[in-house]
Amino acid sequence: MNLDPEDVRLCVSAASGGEAPGGVTSSPMTPPIVQTSLFSFPSFQALLDGFASEHRSQVYTRGMNPTRQAVEGTLAALERGEACTCFTSGMAAVSAVMIGLLRQGDHVLFVNDTYGPTVQLARRLERFGIGHDVLLDLDVDAVRGAIRPSTRLVWMESPGTMLFRVLDVEAVAGIAHERGALVCLDNSWSTPLLQKPLEKGVDFVVHSATKYLAGHSDVVAGAVISTAERIQELFYRSSLLLGGMLSPFDSWLLSRGIRSLPVRLRQHEADALRVAEFLSAHPAVARIHHPAFSEDREGVEGQLGGYSGLFSFELRAGDFGSVRTVVDRLEHFRIGVSWGGVESLVLSPEREHGAERLASRGLPRGLVRLSVGLEGADLLIDDLAQALGSLP
Repeated sequence: MNLDPEDVRLCVSAASGGEAPGGVTSSPMTPPIVQTSLFSFPSFQALLDGFASEHRSQVYTRGMNPTRQAVEGTLAALERGEACTCFTSGMAAVSAVMIGLLRQGDHVLFVNDTYGPTVQLARRLERFGIGHDVLLDLDVDAVRGAIRPSTRLVWMESPGTMLFRVLDVEAVAGIAHERGALVCLDNSWSTPLLQKPLEKGVDFVVHSATKYLAGHSDVVAGAVISTAERIQELFYRSSLLLGGMLSPFDSWLLSRGIRSLPVRLRQHEADALRVAEFLSAHPAVARIHHPAFSEDREGVEGQLGGYSGLFSFELRAGDFGSVRTVVDRLEHFRIGVSWGGVESLVLSPEREHGAERLASRGLPRGLVRLSVGLEGADLLIDDLAQALGSLP
């Protein structure tokens, strides 16, 4: 993993309390929590001036709040963007982008395996005359052929959900812009430390900050990063009206998580690679889905600065019963949704009568997803060995 020293500095300073006020010789090491719903003004005209620039003025915490603005500034800098808005969840961030950008007659093209609720939201938007397609073929010519005259937004995940395939972000962004579409990328898997989508032509970056950014499974948060002009447009078109802004306390928790992100991510990568190597040699495992195991290693390494701790594998016995047996036998991988925390988690899209559903999503039978936490690779490998050993 190659981390930019400036990124590490930004992460650590995310929890800084800032400069000491005049005449004070000490400063807080963590930012103060401005736990207020509203702000008062010295005059009526000052209030009116605040209303006129609510995207930067602290009038009401549904708009601006200094605790949230501090972590937004950190995330914008880490992504090499100009501005950021933090939300109460990743899906609130996704919703703000889609509702803020799209109108009747527009089309969204999802490229790569995409987080299920994101596509579910697109299905809901069909009621308002907004169409979409999901493209699982990552070839750039396939992307070019799938973009319609009405395509307003190309939405990417790279690495993608469940199979963690890496696509050529810069090439796809270039094709989209040639056709007049904007580009958004979900960067939750990589975090800003491992991938800089804005530098590759992406217009908007979204995060489920619940995952690696917060990192402790105790806050739900989301973020959107772009230029200052685009974030201001989203602020008035959707963010302020939807009302899903991150609270001051949760903003403080997110800042705390970002502070330790570099060291956590290094350990997630190291342990996940060891676990994946073990699984790749196990006779019960058919295939590993991890960017480091991609056939296009040159393309992956040219785009990612390292790896996080989330990947999946296929059981040779690709049936629901085998998946359930392995998952239930695990002792140190907890069974649950989400990922990116210090604890290891296991999940599977397999269902008892779900073969058609998996096929429609381009997913193989017997797929198991692991989020490798910080318990230590040896412990987790032993756990997987005993669970896989239970198969006939």
